[in-house]
Amino acid sequence: MGISIVVGLTLLLVLVVIFINALQQNKERLEAERRAELAKHKAVIDETDDVLSVAEHLPVSNRLRVILHNRIINALKNSLELQASPDMRRRVSELEQTNKSINLDEPLTVDGFTLPEHEKQIIALIQGIKKLRMILRSELNKARIDSNLYSYEDGILTRFQLVVNIDTLIRRAKSALVAGMQGSARQYLEKGLAALNARKGQDPYVDTKKTEITKLLADMDEATRADRAEDLRRRIESEKNELDEIFAPKRKW
Repeated sequence: MGISIVVGLTLLLVLVVIFINALQQNKERLEAERRAELAKHKAVIDETDDVLSVAEHLPVSNRLRVILHNRIINALKNSLELQASPDMRRRVSELEQTNKSINLDEPLTVDGFTLPEHEKQIIALIQGIKKLRMILRSELNKARIDSNLYSYEDGILTRFQLVVNIDTLIRRAKSALVAGMQGSARQYLEKGLAALNARKGQDPYVDTKKTEITKLLADMDEATRADRAEDLRRRIESEKNELDEIFAPKRKW
């Protein structure tokens, strides 16, 4: 009888230990999932903040700014469901107040846009525009914006992406010309012209840049022809001098 009680208690203890371990493992699993979910929302917030900093250097619409703010708000609210945070609540309130103060009907102006001077800044700008377009697509897929708004905003970003790319190619081509790298300059210009020709619809910027690139290419062709003519003239002059020397009257000693 005593042995049966000991065995029973032992089995009960084993079951209790197994149950406690299962509870602990489940708790650890839930905590790991919570941390992973928080990390995912934080990544969304950080990415959107980075894109907002790039947007400061672009003439983006107020509607796009609100879309980005709402993306952060959604991520913050999802985080708050997993972890209480006064800072998060405060930022949600601030962003919601900012959105209320934004005039969605204010027209978009593009006059103040200028291409950055440094290559790293240009690369960061191009990457930022690409991320903006990816975020817009993501918000559309999540049904947070409608297709008309997506098409309008993505069209604006696509055009600015073209502007940055074309202006960068022209700048690189001009620098290559100064350095005497005719081949590289031509490649930059021809790449830019191909991108402009692929653009559909009427656009004064596209027409202006086509004219500029076409003139630069024509000037290069003219300079090449002039250089070849000068080389030919020098070669003919050199050959003439050689012939004159060969057939000159022999000097008598």
